[in-house]
Amino acid sequence: MGPTGSPEGWTVSNEEHKAVTRGMNMTSMIRRARLRAAARGVTLIEILIVLAIIGLIAGGVAVVAIPKFQQARIDQAKIDLRTIHPVAEKWRIDHVGEECPTVERLRAERELSTAAKLSDPWDSPYKIFCGDDEVIVSSFGPDRKEGTQDDIRIPEAIAPGK
Repeated sequence: MGPTGSPEGWTVSNEEHKAVTRGMNMTSMIRRARLRAAARGVTLIEILIVLAIIGLIAGGVAVVAIPKFQQARIDQAKIDLRTIHPVAEKWRIDHVGEECPTVERLRAERELSTAAKLSDPWDSPYKIFCGDDEVIVSSFGPDRKEGTQDDIRIPEAIAPGK
């Protein structure tokens, strides 16, 4: 090594040495700034922006999912009624002269499976109406009121009492 600390034959002026040192300081300063930024974490504004985006996504999903869920409940009630209807018709033929059965009675007499539901998706009991020639199984529907437009009946074309 030479007297200036540089390899033999190399001479470095004081100004050149300062420039090189300044360059190293800039690199280390940039590294330190990046480390401070990484250690700092996230700001409240960044968190609020993320929460707003999540809220928008959840709102979009709800707009699509809620009508599908309501339709699924109606479809499930129709499936349940189509299961109960033939059992009620058979019971009515086998028990001529007796009053119309209830869903609970059909289950108690083991005409209807114990797995069959006694109430609709809105927690109202299914009703069975017996006419002279027809058996109608009904759910009061989403509004839970008898005789309204949203009632679900099997067979669909006939309303009870008509």
